Amino acid sequence: MKYVKPSAFRNVTWKDGFWTRFDELVRRNVIPYQYRALNDLVEDAEPSHSIENFRIAAGESDGEFDGRVFQDSDTAKWLEAVGYSLMKHPDPDLEAKADEIIRIIAKAQLPDGYLDSYFTIKEPDKKWTNLRDWHEMYCAGHMMEAAVAYYEATGKRVLLDTMLRMAKHIYDRFGPVEEGKIPGYPGHEEIELALVKMYGLTGEKWLLDLAAFFVKERGKSPNFFEEEAKKRGDTGESRRRWGLDLSYWQAHAPVTEQKTMEGHSVRALYFLSGVADVARLTEDEVLKDACRTLFDDCVNRRMYVTGGVGSTHVGEAFSFDYDLPNDTIYAETCASIALVFAAQRMLQMEPLGWYADAMERALYNTCIAGMDLEGRRFFYVNPLEVLPEASKKDPGKRHVLPVRPRWFGCACCPPNLARLLASLGNYFYGVRGRDVYAYLYDSSVSELETENGPVTLDVTTRYPLDGQIAFRLSKGDYDLNLRIPSWSRDCWCVTKNGVKAEAEVKDGFAKVCGPFEDGDTVVLTLDLSVQRVYASLRVTEDIGKVCLQKGPIVYCLEEADNGKNLQRIYLPREAEISAEFRPELLEGVEVLKTEALELADDGSDVLYRRDCGPSFRKRELQFIPYYAWANRGEGEMTVYVREKI
Repeated sequence: MKYVKPSAFRNVTWKDGFWTRFDELVRRNVIPYQYRALNDLVEDAEPSHSIENFRIAAGESDGEFDGRVFQDSDTAKWLEAVGYSLMKHPDPDLEAKADEIIRIIAKAQLPDGYLDSYFTIKEPDKKWTNLRDWHEMYCAGHMMEAAVAYYEATGKRVLLDTMLRMAKHIYDRFGPVEEGKIPGYPGHEEIELALVKMYGLTGEKWLLDLAAFFVKERGKSPNFFEEEAKKRGDTGESRRRWGLDLSYWQAHAPVTEQKTMEGHSVRALYFLSGVADVARLTEDEVLKDACRTLFDDCVNRRMYVTGGVGSTHVGEAFSFDYDLPNDTIYAETCASIALVFAAQRMLQMEPLGWYADAMERALYNTCIAGMDLEGRRFFYVNPLEVLPEASKKDPGKRHVLPVRPRWFGCACCPPNLARLLASLGNYFYGVRGRDVYAYLYDSSVSELETENGPVTLDVTTRYPLDGQIAFRLSKGDYDLNLRIPSWSRDCWCVTKNGVKAEAEVKDGFAKVCGPFEDGDTVVLTLDLSVQRVYASLRVTEDIGKVCLQKGPIVYCLEEADNGKNLQRIYLPREAEISAEFRPELLEGVEVLKTEALELADDGSDVLYRRDCGPSFRKRELQFIPYYAWANRGEGEMTVYVREKI
């Protein structure tokens, strides 16, 4: 079996920038805490039972399966995060803990290669009878991704060989009818991404072929999910009561015929990621066009200003274009993580700057808002407006929590965030021939491989506090393409060795042409002024409102700084806004300060009155970065505020 060059991630080293703290947080707090959570050792938290399920399946513990049908995936994502962490931070104790879990997982595998603790323990006679709902391929996909990361980190093959056997088990059963196989595909997409990663590592083409089959077969007629349901005697009444149809699973039409992002938002974006992988590797232009159509709809008509996606808690789903309510929002953390995955793959397919804009928006806002500043509490839902009393008493808003829980019975988000942050170096750069593309910016040293040889980029910056990004370059014949974010499109400059550079701008990137000598310095300066952001008038919830953004960071008002009744506040259009770094606040954040107006409360409790217009009083406001909210106890929060003209 041929193993190809491992991920370039190990060649990105953080220095002292914005993401250094998160890298350390994942290593020191998040991964150890999640190990305890997965082993049911966290007090006052919903139990996981994920690792215990594997012990039972392996015959090393007595008991019954507990948790969701997809509980295996939590352990898989944690192992993937461990793999990425070990690449950068060797830790014998952590590696030993992971090895022990992997030993148990491998022991739980059945002789035919099948691996899933739920069906091994609870319903062995129902394996592969409900691909639509039962997550077998989803769990397998996450464990495959863990296997690749752990092999690249340690060179150990136990988990990789285990998951190659599982992949072969699936390949032998599912595929084209003309090959005597079942034309099925997963209800929750994920395995498509994993198969491509396994293909990239091993070079085994059957892995890519299986991913391509799942992508292209989905939604064809006769519909596999409908045919499978008929065999089970499933009338679909329960699904219809929830208003779910085939679009929930992105199976309502072949992907090449889909024009809008539909259904469960995480599934939809995992699917888009898998389609983009297959389109790129097979050079399928029709699939590429489908990716462009769906990504455009997601980002330009169905994404929140924070990079959140998924408007409704019913089905954790997209609803319709421009439907973006702030207070009944879903915006699952996993969905924004999936948006980052999709954007990265769109960039691999073709380097367009607006893909990286979307990736940056999700990453700096909703993704890291999904975790508290200590890495031990997590959000599933990421609202743009919170009234704690409504969260407790309004049935339509009970999913919107004002504080982060310690864990969830359905804990897909915490380990998903851990694996994203542990692998963040994978998202900063791209290489195409002699062209090096910088998608994101932070202080780091990176080693990349171009067609003309290796390149080292030593970046120094205080971004996103400051807009100056300095690249110290190694000698080589290559071109440097620097993303000009949409929020700085009209105000930026590039210098080379202190002299203004001729930088051609194409597709959102400013190209600085080489060759370069050792020590050449290219400096990009972006506009980090505070900007007012207005939603489209088609977003009815935000008409007459404004939010503040500085660089990639979206800001919000929180009760801890501004008191209650945030919905009474009006921000005058002419109000001056100043930025101030507060090192003692929220692990060190830049706050925005301004003078605003507040509707004066005359103390009346009359519900409706006539002939009594509102009056205003002046007051000071302090905005904090959205990602840092809910770290100081329960309270109101809002991203959008009313604007007074």
